[in-house]
Amino acid sequence: MPSQKARISLTSTKSKKLEEVCNQIKMIAERTGVAIRGPVPLPTKHLKVPCRKSPDGEGTETWDHWEMRIHKRLIDLDASDRVLRQLMRIQVPDGVHIEIVLRS
Repeated sequence: MPSQKARISLTSTKSKKLEEVCNQIKMIAERTGVAIRGPVPLPTKHLKVPCRKSPDGEGTETWDHWEMRIHKRLIDLDASDRVLRQLMRIQVPDGVHIEIVLRS
């Protein structure tokens, strides 16, 4: 019977918090002796919003450029009951989204 694999996708606007969660997952994999691939950094999404500085339209055309960066990481590991239980106990900071997909 083939073993189950878990694909963990992490997204956040704060890269330091994202790396902390990745390091926690790597520590769990090392302690349990599970094969791990990643974290694989995916391309960062840049969401840009240009807007006029003057709200009434008068004066010179000066623009503010606001940008939000969304960082993503992918981690593949062998899924055993013990590993998944420990993954569920990880303290995830605000702003970090985790999605775990099990596949055989």
